[in-house]
Amino acid sequence: MSYWKKMKEKLLKKIEAKEVKVGVVGLGYVGLPLAVEKAKAGFKTIGFDVQKSKVQQVNKGENYIGDVVDKDLFDLVKKGMLKATTDFSFVADVDFIAICVPTPLDIHQQPDISYVKSSVKEIAKYLKPETIVVLESTTYPGTTEELIMPILEQDSCLKCGKDFYLGFSPERVDPGNIIYKTKNTPKVVGGVGKDATEVIAAMYRAVLEGEVYEVSSPAIAEMEKILENTYRNINIGLINELTMLCHEMNISMWEVIDAAKTKPYGFQAFYPGPGLGGHCIPLDPYYLSWKAREYGFHTSMIESSMMINDKMPKYCVERASKLLNQQRKALKASKILVVGVSYKQDIDDYRESPALRVIEELKKEEADVSYFDPWVPEYKYHGNKYYSIKEITPSVLERYDLIMITAAHSNVDYAMIQENGKMILDTKNVMKNITKRENIETL
Repeated sequence: MSYWKKMKEKLLKKIEAKEVKVGVVGLGYVGLPLAVEKAKAGFKTIGFDVQKSKVQQVNKGENYIGDVVDKDLFDLVKKGMLKATTDFSFVADVDFIAICVPTPLDIHQQPDISYVKSSVKEIAKYLKPETIVVLESTTYPGTTEELIMPILEQDSCLKCGKDFYLGFSPERVDPGNIIYKTKNTPKVVGGVGKDATEVIAAMYRAVLEGEVYEVSSPAIAEMEKILENTYRNINIGLINELTMLCHEMNISMWEVIDAAKTKPYGFQAFYPGPGLGGHCIPLDPYYLSWKAREYGFHTSMIESSMMINDKMPKYCVERASKLLNQQRKALKASKILVVGVSYKQDIDDYRESPALRVIEELKKEEADVSYFDPWVPEYKYHGNKYYSIKEITPSVLERYDLIMITAAHSNVDYAMIQENGKMILDTKNVMKNITKRENIETL
């Protein structure tokens, strides 16, 4: 039996016996839940992060991610199944490494893969033979084989497929989802070679309850992830454009969608809003458009949907201005309360939240803007820090000329807002069941 075949059999046996030591690079919304699940499944796990504060919190058993159960983290740390470090030399101690670092866009709306590069270079310094390396960070098709593999091979002097296995398995995290978590969400795996795919899939099957679906290459898995989120981006863009048209036609797009979704086949409901938020849906299409230019290909449909979704914050401000005009008020100097700055309901995650851009656009028009969010007491944006008002009461609401709802949090008293607000722009249709609607307008 050849060396690399022996390596595969050895790793499969170690996975089955729970003897594989796991490393997770990046302890954020993707990495920490993954590290916890690996440790819960019986694999000793080391989390790596450049932020000392996160490392210290993990090592104290202090949870900071909503999708992780506090007690799970505390117990795993106490039992010695999970620890965290900023020292990448401990990579030499692990057999499986998952890279879960941010992949944002730069100021030119192009992929910023600096976090991936720096992580891979650190890993390569200490990479030992018979190690499995998997990228989970969302990125453009080709990243694993065109970027990561050359760095690992050159800096470690090891050969992919012979000395170590490499693959891509896209993260699927939906913060706040009460049904699907890391453990029970199906996983896609694409390795560099069949052996790599088999071993990586076996590692995830030993931890997760959801289906592990194998594809023929990392590029397939990378494109699959982009497809998931581009599909949503395009469909939301369609709905947002039709929403603007329906407003001109005095038609409720929300009622149109409710009617359309009675069809039991061929239609999936998407909803309008102030824009797109979160790490994936607003960003991933840019990765694909950027990569497509390498092939002289113009992704016209994708780019059109991105343009529509990107202009929604400004459109919401335009609608706010028209509502104020009805009160014989200018947007300038009007007091406006924005309710909800997280990018989706009932979570504290405000990454790429359209509400932040709505606030920015209102400030450009010199409106006097405050915000309230029971999930986000403060946030940073473009170097500035903003703080939520402490509470909303009838007397507080009476101070504002307009209230704009930009997140559908379930722990907000919308009936009280309706009773005491002068004018309300509900961008999430969260007040749909309130019958008295004289002071409510939806997108």
